[in-house]
Amino acid sequence: MATKETKKTVVQTEIPDRLLVQAQTLVATGLFRDLNELMLDALRRFLESHQADLMEAFIRQDVEWGLTGEEPHFGADTFDEGINS
Repeated sequence: MATKETKKTVVQTEIPDRLLVQAQTLVATGLFRDLNELMLDALRRFLESHQADLMEAFIRQDVEWGLTGEEPHFGADTFDEGINS
């Protein structure tokens, strides 16, 4: 049985030192193999828990585009508006 390869992209980011220490502690205790696994799990859980909010924000942008004809902007502010409205 062949396994499907997943395309991966390297993402570089800055995080506060305190957050890094907490993440390294979780790795050191054996909860995660490494920081990559921890970050992937954290991002996956965030996206899963906010899926409805994200979809609502995207739908609002589509409606706005349909009404105004302006190209929608999908950024952090769009997501924040979706979950805070």
